[in-house]
Amino acid sequence: MSGYGAFAWYYDELTENISYADRAAYFLQIAQRFGTSGPIVLDLACGTGSLSEELAKQGCDVIGVDASEEMLSVAQEKAAQHPEWDILYLCQSMTDLDLFGTVDTTICALDSINHLTDPELVRRTFEKVSLFTAPGGLFLFDVNTPYKHQNILGNNCYVYEYDDLFCAWQNFLDEDTGTVTMQLDFFLEEKGHYVRQQELITERAYSQEQLSQWLEQAGFSVLAVYGADRFTPPEPDCQRWVFAARKR
Repeated sequence: MSGYGAFAWYYDELTENISYADRAAYFLQIAQRFGTSGPIVLDLACGTGSLSEELAKQGCDVIGVDASEEMLSVAQEKAAQHPEWDILYLCQSMTDLDLFGTVDTTICALDSINHLTDPELVRRTFEKVSLFTAPGGLFLFDVNTPYKHQNILGNNCYVYEYDDLFCAWQNFLDEDTGTVTMQLDFFLEEKGHYVRQQELITERAYSQEQLSQWLEQAGFSVLAVYGADRFTPPEPDCQRWVFAARKR
């Protein structure tokens, strides 16, 4: 499972193209479509808390869980400026989720499930989410598709340049497993010179059939699989699937 250390401090800058308000609205539309048992929402693998904040703005009682102390540190710094949101942040891995009670909806966004590169860890995560989801509650998550890993991420390289940061991003694809290892080299300007920091992140793509089977085994019924941020079935070249499942 991938971890975020150095990346945590640059994550918001490198993902500034993501509209977390739109992501929150989309997931809440899914929840409204299928109905939830209440307002308590778990933001699983919440990162720097950007989605948690948007969910809180919409009136949800939010618990944010992430395994990275660095990411949560950023999240708590941002939340301290808005105490009215009252978000509870917990430092836990997805596979060792341990809450004080049950939640009504779990949202796991931005390909966090892909970070679990061992199928057994995905199954364990689904079982943990099921354990802490109220009967009738929802589990909503998105994943990068095998198509994206093979054709978009692949062995490609990307460069990001900002006023105070330069990032070189290199991907390495294992075609046998659909696993992509991402090497991120950050060059941060400090006192007239650049300091280099490196982060390795690994993601694995799974099939719809695998994910659906593991959800069923964990006590969920799959309600829908959507393409990207729509409410229609995914096309063959879809880069992201969105799963909606209900706790039996």
